[in-house]
Amino acid sequence: MANVVVGLALLAFWLYCLFDVITTPPEIVRTLPKAAWVLVVMIPAMGGVLWLLAGRPVPEPITPGQNLLPSPPPPAPRGPDDDPDFLRSLERKLREED
Repeated sequence: MANVVVGLALLAFWLYCLFDVITTPPEIVRTLPKAAWVLVVMIPAMGGVLWLLAGRPVPEPITPGQNLLPSPPPPAPRGPDDDPDFLRSLERKLREED
């Protein structure tokens, strides 16, 4: 039973490292080119450890006062029926036609 748990843990670690290499943009990978890291990660257990220690990008430090929240999205376009000025102009046009 313990062998199965260890095997599953190693498989999960390998998959995590492999997907991490694949999804990391090539311009921020350290030490080796991205294609070389994919090959290194194929080495069982040791390849993943090497990726985490020498290849994975180092996150930028957070500076005090840095805004971590994303900026709010721009306002969605409004339809003409949501614009009060447009509705008023329609009412004026309807009154003038009568």
